[in-house]
Amino acid sequence: MKIILLEDVKSVGKKGEMVELKDGYARNFIIPKKLGVEATGENMNTLKLQKQNEEKVAKELLEAAQTFAAEIEKMTVKLEIKGGEGGRTFGSVSSKEIAKAVKEQYSKEIDKKKIQLSEAIKTAGVHEVAVKLHPKVTAKLKVHVESV
Repeated sequence: MKIILLEDVKSVGKKGEMVELKDGYARNFIIPKKLGVEATGENMNTLKLQKQNEEKVAKELLEAAQTFAAEIEKMTVKLEIKGGEGGRTFGSVSSKEIAKAVKEQYSKEIDKKKIQLSEAIKTAGVHEVAVKLHPKVTAKLKVHVESV
């Protein structure tokens, strides 16, 4: 029996795949648990439309991420931190502080989890920080740290 999977099923297949299963397994396990539906013409069309819709949404998300990345590339966020001699600071700048500064200075929301600090920012000056907006889109944000 041909089945279209609605969920990932271990050792059978991934969501959206059409697989050939034994009748008993399909009727007694897969279909009752809503893990899949029988591959009829109507269900095939529904699957095709869902895939097209998912591709369209994914494309829109990618384009939005690329547009926002272009905006981020132009930004320079200014932060002040207590400092000592030789440009060293007391403590370090966190991704939470960077996200808060972007919101205050540019009125843009960046999730602090998307800001990737390769190492802690402990010195005054201009630093480039990676912001991962999408699996395929990473932007560079300039952070200007001033010692007070």
